Amino acid sequence: MQHDDVVWAIINKTHCSHKVTTKTQQFCRNEYNLTGLCTRASCPLANSKYATIREENGIIYLYMRTAERIMFPSKQWEKVKLSRNFEKAIHQINENLLYWPSFIKSKCKQRFLKITQYLIRMRKLKLRRVKEVVPIQRKIERRERRREEKALVAARIDNAIEKQLLDRLKKGTYNDIYNFPQMAFDAALKEEEISGESEIESDKSDEEEKEMEIEPELEKELQKSVEEVDEFVEADSDMDSDESESGKREDTDVDSDFESDTSDIEDVSEKLMRKKPRVEIEYETEPSVSVTKRKLKH
Repeated sequence: MQHDDVVWAIINKTHCSHKVTTKTQQFCRNEYNLTGLCTRASCPLANSKYATIREENGIIYLYMRTAERIMFPSKQWEKVKLSRNFEKAIHQINENLLYWPSFIKSKCKQRFLKITQYLIRMRKLKLRRVKEVVPIQRKIERRERRREEKALVAARIDNAIEKQLLDRLKKGTYNDIYNFPQMAFDAALKEEEISGESEIESDKSDEEEKEMEIEPELEKELQKSVEEVDEFVEADSDMDSDESESGKREDTDVDSDFESDTSDIEDVSEKLMRKKPRVEIEYETEPSVSVTKRKLKH
């Protein structure tokens, strides 16, 4: 049988590992303490008949201890799970602590109320968006910046040295004096060839675009030249109808020559329409000028 008064006299006047003394009050750090104060009524060591409320992983339990179980540390606490409904949980506390002291009853209800309140607040905080405070580690950031700057400088120097060495190897300044990896040299040459081919293809594409832009202008000039030839032919036909019968033979000869010349012009124009138009347009107007000269002589 435990003597509660003797235990409390020893704990109160001498050392207790759970007791914390301050200037105003004494507190208790025992996990089964109801109020957290170091007093005779709320001390779990000095009371053989004791009850408390505890929370484990969001579930609230009622812990009870009696004098019969105090000799067995693993079985001294009886645990009762309380309902999530507040009224049902209060009813459970009243049933289990029916003949217990009123101080323990009231403090258990008060502790149950506080635990339910902070559980509700925890659930609301989890549902709500919470801003996380992230510390800024300035020393680590500065160190990383310096390392990045040094790495960039080293990379630029390495690339410049590599380019200079490749240029010297191409020129043959070293000849067979130094040993160097042939694979790296071949890879660099392939990269340069690929870049040169890409530049040539881009130049060709630019030339083709320019030719496509010039073609419609040349076609317009061809049409103008053909229209001028038709005008000359109509004027000559009017002149031939007004001339005398004595000059008919000569006119027939001239007409035959003119027809042959016009047929030649048409053949040339068809060839030009089939091919891409070039600078050859300048020579198309010459036959018409020769024909007009012959007409004037006659």
